[in-house]
Amino acid sequence: MKLQILRTLTASLSVAVVFTGCDGLGKMIKKQKDISYSATPNPIEMHGDSIQFSVSGKFSPKLFGKKITLTITPVIKYAGGEKALKVVVLQGEKATGTGQTISNEKGGTFAYTSDKFLYEPGMKVAKVELRGKGTVKKKEKDFAPVEIADGTIITPLLVRNDEKGIYGKDAFVKLVPMNQETHVYYTISSAAVRPAEMKSEEMKNINKFISENINSPWYEFKGIDVSAYASPDGETEKNTHLAGDRAKSGSEAMLSEFRKNKNKDNKFGKEKDQYKVGTTGEDWDGFKKLMEESALADKDLILRVLTMYTDPNQRRTEIKNLSKTYKELAEKILPKLRRSIIIVNVDKKSRTDEMISKLCTSYPDSLSVEELLYGANLATDINTKTQIYGAAEKKYGTDWRTSNNLGVALLVQNKVSEAGEAFKRAETNAAGNPILMNNLGIIEAKAGNRPAAMALYDKANGAGNEVGYNKGILQVRNGKYSDAASSFGEYKSFNKALAQMLSGSPDAVNATIDAGSEKDMALSFYLKAVTAARKSSTADVITNLKTAIEKDGTLKAAAKDDAEFIKLKADAGFTALIN
Repeated sequence: MKLQILRTLTASLSVAVVFTGCDGLGKMIKKQKDISYSATPNPIEMHGDSIQFSVSGKFSPKLFGKKITLTITPVIKYAGGEKALKVVVLQGEKATGTGQTISNEKGGTFAYTSDKFLYEPGMKVAKVELRGKGTVKKKEKDFAPVEIADGTIITPLLVRNDEKGIYGKDAFVKLVPMNQETHVYYTISSAAVRPAEMKSEEMKNINKFISENINSPWYEFKGIDVSAYASPDGETEKNTHLAGDRAKSGSEAMLSEFRKNKNKDNKFGKEKDQYKVGTTGEDWDGFKKLMEESALADKDLILRVLTMYTDPNQRRTEIKNLSKTYKELAEKILPKLRRSIIIVNVDKKSRTDEMISKLCTSYPDSLSVEELLYGANLATDINTKTQIYGAAEKKYGTDWRTSNNLGVALLVQNKVSEAGEAFKRAETNAAGNPILMNNLGIIEAKAGNRPAAMALYDKANGAGNEVGYNKGILQVRNGKYSDAASSFGEYKSFNKALAQMLSGSPDAVNATIDAGSEKDMALSFYLKAVTAARKSSTADVITNLKTAIEKDGTLKAAAKDDAEFIKLKADAGFTALIN
């Protein structure tokens, strides 16, 4: 009886071996080390918050069983757990299903691209593993897991969130032109200054201004310009001489006024060489202007004559032929052209920088909005700037620049919420202003609302180079590195160097950094080390990484887990730095 049982068991085991050998699964598992896999890129990389990679595999001839279906699942293993991705299904020639067929006789290859999946912080230290499951009818066997990639490159996350706000410019000027103008009118064919002309209301006003301000420290008297004209109703040569004589008599009359006791403590206007004579001659331009402003009946006809003829004598002849109109001209228009124009050039001085700076913090209500905005520009301390802009907004809240500039100063202090509120207040007084659109875009960007931020930046085009810079930061985060490198424009910044490296121009990185104001920043040396690693320049990696760590000790831990340096984990110089 025992012998019979033994024979039956032996026969059963023999059948099992035959079946196992026939389905090819056991052989395939036994030789699974002969299957080659690779991942691209390796290490895998994060771009635009997401990861995507490709897997390829190759099977040797006689390896893939004809009836086998092999399901491969790529899995990301990281500190926070693991993530299984879409599967790859492969099958032999005689297997049923919809997978890619692999020949038993010739072997074969497969290629696979994962779906994009969101990067999670724990994935910086990650491994990509392939898990296979072979199936023949109802029979299943697991293949040994195969690791095909180690680490995730997350270099785009180095981008600095140093968005650039734009201040509204002040219109402050240190010298305000306060030129004073008066006229001396003459009778026909005369250059004599009538006494009544020196007592005109216009002359009284200029004399009053001169008397009150000639010795004031707030006014700078610079010179006197004299222009004189003759009406175009006589011979051209005679009018030219007449206009010159009028310039001379007008200058002498003004010189006499300045020599009176009212300005005895100041020499301005008392010397002939202070009077500069400019235009003299027939005043056809003035004639045309007065005609355009007049209500004369033949106004259009006379203007047509001026257009048709350039010769002054021909013009006079044609105009005088209009006898009725010419009489009206002689009474209403021509006397206004027989004149000297005297301009006293004066600049009003503004407060000095020292005075403005002091008043900005001690008595801001005494200053104009332009002085406050200018004074804030003079301040080097951000807290002082914020104080001044706050005072400016309190007094001149309807001027959008006060609220806007306060918001930019608050941004510098990283008071994002308060800055956003200030920008909203500014917007009530200047809706759609491109500068405000840039600054509101920064608020959206810092809140993580990239589409909204980019839409606002687009509305800000033309407001300044800052807009392009801010767009560049978003473009790095969105994985558009070439666009970012272009948007950063002329800024020789860390961010531009980063974009250049990520877009495939590593040779430009060091030059960009070294030409900018951030060249001594720890992160700049770190980026140089990353660039050197990509160029397989180990010595430069060590040199730059050493400097980076000396400037910022936290970069030691960052470098230890950075997949950019994964090929240097066995290098003694590198390990000495990070351990």
